[in-house]
Amino acid sequence: MAVETIAPDWEFDRFDDGSQKIHTEVQMKNYGKFLEEYTSQLKGIEDALDDSIGDVWDFTLDPIALKLLPYEQSNLLELIKTDNKVLNKVITVYAALCSEVKKLKHEAETKFYNGLLYYGEGVSDTSVVEGESQIQMGRFISFLQELSCFVSRCFEVVVNIVHQLAALYNSNKGATKVIESSGVHFQTVYEHLGELLVVLLTLDEIMENHGTLKDHWKMYKRLLKSVHHNPGKFSIPEEKLKPFEKLILKLEGQLLDGMILQACVEQRFDDPKEGISVAKNGAFAEEFFFNIRTIFTNVESKIGEPAEIDQRDKYAGVCSLFVLHFHIFRAVDKKLYKSLLDVCKKVPAVTLTANIIWFPDTFLIAKVPAAAKLMDKKSLQAIRAHRDAYLQQKAQTLTKDVQSYYVFVTSWMMKMEAILSKEQKSERLSEDLSSRCNVFVQGILYAYSIGTIIKTVMNLYMSMQRPMTKTSVKALCRLVELLKAVEHTFHRRSMVVADSVSHINQQLHSQALNAIAHAKKRVVSDKKYSEQRLDVLSSLVMAENALNGPSTRERRLVVSLALSVGTQMKTFKDEELLPLQLVLKKLDLISEVRERVKIQCDCSFLYWHRAVFPIYLDDVYEYAVDAARVHYMFSALRDSVPTMLYAKHMESCDQLLESYDQEIMDVFNEHLLDKLCKEIEKDLRLSVHTHLKLDDRNPFRVGMKDLAHFFSLKPIRFFNRFIHIKAYVTHYLDKTFYNLTTVALHDWATYSEMRNLATQRYGLTMTEPHLPSQTLEQGLDVLEIMRNIHMFVSRYLYNLNNQIFIEKASNNKHLNTINIRHIANSIRTHGTGIMNTTVNFTYQFLRKKFYIFSQFMYDEHIKSRLIKDIRFFRETKDQSDQKYPFERAEKFNRGIRKLGITPEGQSYLDQFRQLISQIGNAMGYVRMIRSGGLHCCSSAIRFVPDLEDIVNFEELVKEEGLSEETQKAASVLDSVLGDLTSNSAEGTEYFKMLVGVFAPEFRSAKNMHLRNFYMIVPPLTVNFVEHSISCKEKLNKKNKGGAAFTDDGFAMGVAYILKLLDQYLEFDSLHWFQAVRDKYMKEMKAVAKEQNVQSSNQDEKLLQTMNLTQKRLDIYLQEFELLHFSLSSARIFFRADKTAAEETQERKDKEGREAAKVEGSSDGSNPSEPASK
Repeated sequence: MAVETIAPDWEFDRFDDGSQKIHTEVQMKNYGKFLEEYTSQLKGIEDALDDSIGDVWDFTLDPIALKLLPYEQSNLLELIKTDNKVLNKVITVYAALCSEVKKLKHEAETKFYNGLLYYGEGVSDTSVVEGESQIQMGRFISFLQELSCFVSRCFEVVVNIVHQLAALYNSNKGATKVIESSGVHFQTVYEHLGELLVVLLTLDEIMENHGTLKDHWKMYKRLLKSVHHNPGKFSIPEEKLKPFEKLILKLEGQLLDGMILQACVEQRFDDPKEGISVAKNGAFAEEFFFNIRTIFTNVESKIGEPAEIDQRDKYAGVCSLFVLHFHIFRAVDKKLYKSLLDVCKKVPAVTLTANIIWFPDTFLIAKVPAAAKLMDKKSLQAIRAHRDAYLQQKAQTLTKDVQSYYVFVTSWMMKMEAILSKEQKSERLSEDLSSRCNVFVQGILYAYSIGTIIKTVMNLYMSMQRPMTKTSVKALCRLVELLKAVEHTFHRRSMVVADSVSHINQQLHSQALNAIAHAKKRVVSDKKYSEQRLDVLSSLVMAENALNGPSTRERRLVVSLALSVGTQMKTFKDEELLPLQLVLKKLDLISEVRERVKIQCDCSFLYWHRAVFPIYLDDVYEYAVDAARVHYMFSALRDSVPTMLYAKHMESCDQLLESYDQEIMDVFNEHLLDKLCKEIEKDLRLSVHTHLKLDDRNPFRVGMKDLAHFFSLKPIRFFNRFIHIKAYVTHYLDKTFYNLTTVALHDWATYSEMRNLATQRYGLTMTEPHLPSQTLEQGLDVLEIMRNIHMFVSRYLYNLNNQIFIEKASNNKHLNTINIRHIANSIRTHGTGIMNTTVNFTYQFLRKKFYIFSQFMYDEHIKSRLIKDIRFFRETKDQSDQKYPFERAEKFNRGIRKLGITPEGQSYLDQFRQLISQIGNAMGYVRMIRSGGLHCCSSAIRFVPDLEDIVNFEELVKEEGLSEETQKAASVLDSVLGDLTSNSAEGTEYFKMLVGVFAPEFRSAKNMHLRNFYMIVPPLTVNFVEHSISCKEKLNKKNKGGAAFTDDGFAMGVAYILKLLDQYLEFDSLHWFQAVRDKYMKEMKAVAKEQNVQSSNQDEKLLQTMNLTQKRLDIYLQEFELLHFSLSSARIFFRADKTAAEETQERKDKEGREAAKVEGSSDGSNPSEPASK
């Protein structure tokens, strides 16, 4: 039995061999290894995800944030537990009321202020639709109803606080005392009451300053009246309308008349049911006034000083309490009233919220008229004058303030970094914590002072409607940046701050507990017993209990209320009490350090002053060196977003956010991004085109702006987007360069150079556009030319030898050309049928042109001159060696100018020459069509091995007995091959057709006036040569308008018309080109002879003139020779070797031979017969 009882674990108890320990160590090692690997993996993932995540926290990217605010889980009844039941109840009541005030204040600040302030925002003035205002107000009514309930609740709380305080300080002799209250001052409760009154005051001020809300309210009431007269039209039951109208009237009376605070202080505080006397309670009146004075003394000493933290808000509270005191007790202390007004000299205005500014003097005069009458008017006017002076003085000192705060804040940031980065040593822990605590508090103080300057100055300018100077705007924007820098510093070091805060709190708790313990000892050591002493002891125990825990708002409230009781009867010596109060103040700040920083650095008021943003951006652009500060400004602009979520006048607050987002982005684009893009593009262009000597770009003379700083900025977070300046500019340049390259491909090299320069100079990663550096040569389409042949022949010049058309003039940097390959491409696209259509179009065009040609030849002036010239030549040809004299042609060319000149300076002969050139161009085009057709056919048929012997595919397929579809396909292939063979072999004689169709008409008797044409050719050639030389000379000039190097359309036209008139022999009989050659040779010999004579005289100038003359004669002769060759070439196309009579004879002979052949074949149709004979 005994053995059995020790059996279960006796063998393990005998001794420890250490194996378990070894096993544990191995497991621990493995676990450590796993953790290391896991950490490195996480680090890898983090690095891969984002290059900007480092040891510092980024404001804009935090996926998680650290909240330091301690949260109280015990309720007030649990916190306030002592054996003194009466004291417990008193403290509980005040603590509950103070907590209620804090909740109401928080609700007002987040929900009601913002809902009212943003009413009417987000709708542009231009796009307001009729009835939109009423709809907005309709959506807003429910919000106003909530506000009405909130205000009623505030009224109740104010009454309750007054009653609870009056019950404690009761001057009625017969009444039982709750606790001995002679030395007890619940200052905290009065401060909270002041805060609640300030909430009502703020609501009043918002309503007073809200013009839009009042206007919309009037419109809405008007709408209600029209609904009232005709409820059926709006499908609203009448019984519902009455109560709604009552509600509207109630809302207007309670909220919109700016009388919320007035109504609150004028409530009936004496309530017989409660059995509490307020107005006639002398002890309470005295206590009330004592607390106002105490709070005011604390405020007055600090307000306007560097160490000021929330004294302005408390000052507003004191003024409100003073008004409440006046309305309850109807007594005014003139001295305190004067002191309250005197503060206005230090602080002319207090910003209550956002853009709502409050003037204490106006408030006190309006709300306490009895006291205002006692003041002399001069001192009241002096306060107003002082406000103006304050604004002027602030405007002058702003720049100085900015500089000094710049130094303060940067040195504070350095301290913050230094203090938080050094390791804490255990022996110097308390010193370290104290210094950290002081640095944190200093940061909050700087934030408060900077925020106050910005808000006060901006709001004063706005409320007094004074214009701000640009310098002031820039200075204020710098202060906004500093404010955000403070916030970012706290945020960046939030890990270390979080760590320090809990330690600092513990240290402050222990200091407070030590002080309380000393006092407790003192109370306990005194053996005299009294109820008052018991209260003091209980309250000290309560404070100790509250301090033994986290530093939550509730616990700190309990401590301050408990100490209000615990400090009576000289429990604390003066030298002990001040440090304790200081410790508790620090505790207040440090416990809520993050919340305090957030509130002090909140820049949501900038929404109302966003007009400064464009000026700020211009400044950033001007001084690009510290471009990074734009992050702070965007962070400030982003602060308005959470407050906008409470806007209730739109269907969704997203509309307001969108309009704000759009507005800020438009300004940002206009004042920074677009300017930056244009400037960078301009800089790149000028750098690439330095050879053009455009502007003076010497940085020593014209200054230099280094815009590259903008590209080193991290992306800016705004709403749901990141604005990456570098990417934006890169995209802009890529897009611009791509688009401009597509428009003018020849500029590709310039743009690629600019791309490389952008990478080198600004570090921009540009995209390669992958555009071709040449164009695909498709040329003009035959169809296009055919439709616009009249335009084509006047805008293009023909070159006979290369068979090419060149554009006369173009707005681009290049001229279009059309050659056989283009035509062949077009024919391949549209099919060979287009060739005949084109010739048909050309025929139509020629008909119109020949009509003009005939009119010109019929003109009396021209006809008579030509007949005269023909007669002259016939009479003198024997004397002039059968040559038409050059002088005669020149005289004709000049003489025709006398008949008149067009506005462009052209004579009739110039226009006639152009007409002939156009006719020639049309013929050149027909020639090109034929060549293009042959080119197309030959390239298509190059796969057929032997053109002479093409097999018949259809027969072969039938022999093989293949399917019907295959046989069809084979027959189609045969017909295609047949077409191609005939087309490539023949090529239609289009020229012959165009000559054949017009020739009979030209040669008929009714067109006898055209027979003189051959005589006008010499003057025409003279005119053409002059024109051609002037065109060629323009090629070397800068302005190349009208320059050309070829115009063979003229030669082609002359050759064609001579053929139509059958006048080749008549023209040749003039021996015109021979006469021209003789004339120029003769002149050149004369010049050469003159040169020989002059060279001996050595007259330089004359020799130069001679050389120029020689050169000019050479050019003219050469030009005539070229024309002669072109004309000779063109004549070949029209069979110039034969006259019309010879051609007719040849055609008859040919027909006769073909007829004989046919007869011969029919006669010998039976060749076997003679053999049988």
